[in-house]
Amino acid sequence: MKNGKLTWIVFSLVFVLVMGVSAAQARTLDEVIKEGVIRVGINPTLPPLGIYNDKNQVDGFDKDFSEAVAQKLGVKLEIVKVGSPDRIPFVAADKIDYVMGGMTRTSARAKIIDFTLPVNTEVLGVLTTDKIAYKDYKEFNKKDITLVQVRGTTPVQFIEKNMPEAKVLLLDNYPDAIRAIAQGRGDAIVDVIDYIFKLTKDHKNVKWRIVDAPVSVDFDCLGIAKGNYTLRDWLNVAIFELHTDGTIDRIWEKWFGGPMIFKIRATEWF
Repeated sequence: MKNGKLTWIVFSLVFVLVMGVSAAQARTLDEVIKEGVIRVGINPTLPPLGIYNDKNQVDGFDKDFSEAVAQKLGVKLEIVKVGSPDRIPFVAADKIDYVMGGMTRTSARAKIIDFTLPVNTEVLGVLTTDKIAYKDYKEFNKKDITLVQVRGTTPVQFIEKNMPEAKVLLLDNYPDAIRAIAQGRGDAIVDVIDYIFKLTKDHKNVKWRIVDAPVSVDFDCLGIAKGNYTLRDWLNVAIFELHTDGTIDRIWEKWFGGPMIFKIRATEWF
């Protein structure tokens, strides 16, 4: 889930300067191994990537994937809860070793952090209700349409560029965004349908509908501190192995109930 807004980039850079942390201070691969723990940022309000289980513990695809990474590295997993707005500042400030939560690679983000190879894909689309019969996202570009979005995610920039006529209601998390549409405070959300559709089960009185034509396909990676090449290079090898041995596919199907819509091809050049 991308974000390339200039104000957001400036905020992240200022955050790093205030914290007094540089890329050189990020924990290297050897330091992670020596300390015996890898710190991972996971958003627990983004099911099924991150959720709270019945014991109020963070669970989901990102947690299971990170456990597989920690096992390969021979260290313990420490989960740090993050939200969409603070996840990149946490990486840049060395509060975590890498971050997940739908971390789509973009040129704007790459000015602040580095990315690994892709872990999974995102198919961007429009979720609305039966009150609106539009079949393409472009039809939502109207002044009488209100799109509900989460701060710090892909669609904010996309809407500004491609759907400027629509009103935008920005909220802090996905459950609140889906609730706003159910309550009639918004008409639709442009986002990764795989991740958010399960949230609609909490609003069974609403007849939800996915717009037929998808918007795009993006690639999600692990976000790490700028210049932390030793950790990045090892993670790339681990991701390749977890793709080729089927681990990522098994974890994905466990949490999403089916195969990845747009599957990543792990080749010898991966």
